[in-house]
Amino acid sequence: MEVVSSSTVEVKLPSRLGFEKVAMSTAASVAKLMGFPEDRIEDLKTAIAEACINAIEHGNRLNENLTVGVVLSAGTDALEVKVIDDGKGLSRRPAQPDIDRKMHGEEDPRGMGMFLIQALVDEVEWVADQRGSSYVRLVIRLHKH
Repeated sequence: MEVVSSSTVEVKLPSRLGFEKVAMSTAASVAKLMGFPEDRIEDLKTAIAEACINAIEHGNRLNENLTVGVVLSAGTDALEVKVIDDGKGLSRRPAQPDIDRKMHGEEDPRGMGMFLIQALVDEVEWVADQRGSSYVRLVIRLHKH
């Protein structure tokens, strides 16, 4: 883990399933320092795990020679997370999943990650970078009560 500035933390993960847990615990630590409530930290951990798994499986195609970068930028009222891989990004968005069809085995049970991420964070954006990589940008806002 490398601290780039007082509000940015970067982690590089091997493209191996299981290492998303490192990103989850790092994000949880940063969110805790920022004062996020426990339920929002859990949302963040789930969203980051999904984003990292997508980056490992789809972006880097499980190629262990490639890494997944996770950049956490803490602001005064929000945490921005970028999960960066060496993939080309999305050519098109997948169709909206049909939960009933998935539950009855009529549709592949996988493929929920992007929709889960959107439901758990305040802002999400998938970006294809011109340098041959792509990233997902997540923003979770600190709602003070």
